[in-house]
Amino acid sequence: MTGRTRRARRAAIVLEFRSDIARPAEDVWSRISTMAGVNAELSPYVRMTHPRAMSAIGDVEIVPGEVVFHSWLLLFGVVPFDRHAFAFERVTVGRDFVEESTSWLQRRWRHERAVVERAGGCTVTDRLTIEPRIGVTAPLERAIVRALFDHRHRRLRAAYMPPAPVA
Repeated sequence: MTGRTRRARRAAIVLEFRSDIARPAEDVWSRISTMAGVNAELSPYVRMTHPRAMSAIGDVEIVPGEVVFHSWLLLFGVVPFDRHAFAFERVTVGRDFVEESTSWLQRRWRHERAVVERAGGCTVTDRLTIEPRIGVTAPLERAIVRALFDHRHRRLRAAYMPPAPVA
């Protein structure tokens, strides 16, 4: 194993997030597989740009490992802080995707998202494996990504909460 490989493995961040949603998996997938849905989850902290033709994962042909599009990540929807090259290993429409991408900040950004039907609704699980380009930034990146995905899952759950009763 080379020194570079050892450093990359030491700096890898692995995080997992899970939310139970009281809606059918099909309904949830129809939202979370769109860029509007992604941006709704990230809002107001981050917005991701995308080509008009790429409004949903199912809109493009996926060739494993091939970059589908590039996206600016915008802090508070305005300030660019990263450039992401999106590539997918797999997309199973209605069920899951595995994104294996790179960015200016991450040598590797692997995002596995699954929607699994269960009694009374579905479970959405995000599993992330991140290798920062600069290893010493790993603790900061771990904290930021954890906070952002905690926020995403709160927003996701809130989107499907029943409305409060009117008094």
